[in-house]
Amino acid sequence: MKHVAHPPSRASFPVVAVLAGLLATGCGAPPQSASDGDAVDPGRAKIATAPHADWALAIHGGAGVVRSSVSPEEEPAYRASLEAALDLGSGILADGGTALDAVEAVIRTLEDDPLFNAGRGAVFTNEGTNELDAAIMDGSTLACGAVTGVKTVRHPITLARRVMERSPHIFFSGAGAEAFADEAGVERVAPEYFFVQKRYDQWRAVVEGEAAEAQGEPADDAEAQGGEDKHGTVGAVARDTHGNVAAATSTGGLTNKRWGRIGDVPVIGAGTYASNASAAVSCTGIGERFIEHTVARDVTARMEYGGESLQEAAKAEIHEVLEPESGGLIAVGADGSIAIEFNTEGMFHGSGDSTGQRSVGIWQ
Repeated sequence: MKHVAHPPSRASFPVVAVLAGLLATGCGAPPQSASDGDAVDPGRAKIATAPHADWALAIHGGAGVVRSSVSPEEEPAYRASLEAALDLGSGILADGGTALDAVEAVIRTLEDDPLFNAGRGAVFTNEGTNELDAAIMDGSTLACGAVTGVKTVRHPITLARRVMERSPHIFFSGAGAEAFADEAGVERVAPEYFFVQKRYDQWRAVVEGEAAEAQGEPADDAEAQGGEDKHGTVGAVARDTHGNVAAATSTGGLTNKRWGRIGDVPVIGAGTYASNASAAVSCTGIGERFIEHTVARDVTARMEYGGESLQEAAKAEIHEVLEPESGGLIAVGADGSIAIEFNTEGMFHGSGDSTGQRSVGIWQ
């Protein structure tokens, strides 16, 4: 396995000092309850668990979702999928498994679920194809791996982990990533495997709406409906019983994306980041905004160098740095605290830890 040492600036900022700073800034406050559907102050973290949980896990299935895009029949299915993914990851962590194994397992199951914009449920590009991105990061070493633009890899998150562990590099793209998948023994599938009728219909609605606008006609309701699911991602962050954190994120990107566009997910520090000195973070939303502000790394930097708690850092990034409707993030601190923040109407999310806290929700 590739090992990446902490840079000197990290070594001069010991974990003990970081945790002391977190406790001093209120990270040890009693847990907040946030029942889904309750009125929640958008300036507060959705979840704030007590520190020092033996293990903790948070997951997301994408931000930017609006109520009109989720039918009454679909909502229970989304919740059931989140519950199943949360059960899987929680079981691994409760049995003493690693944070890396937990987040990879969670993402693999979500990549297989056509409800989410990752893996089999990926949205369509302008060319009518599916292009997948993923990244994973080990907070104990800062080792990381990422892939972008893959079209025939069933589980991009597993390929990203192989890049991290079995290559001297960090970031592979397109045909090169798929060639490496063969060498690393990662499962490949025919491009047709990723076809999902709902995603295809959304893409066609967007394409037809753009064509109408190009001719000076107003976009109809179908185009607007298709545009509601233009972005989305799945992510998982965890702290294990060994005290290590990890983050993993996977996505199909934006509906109708062009020219090999790459979002924040595989960009380490933008959509995915993990460090035992602070936290593991996974983001979702409009990738360009998260890249501009290096949101995932910024959350951890606020903690490491500014002494902010995980909740304070997550709140500031989502509600003060980013514009409204940009997206959201999940994060697990090195102390076992959890933060879930989003500035959109909805974000599929869930969390749980060894203290018994557990939550699954969609709406703000």
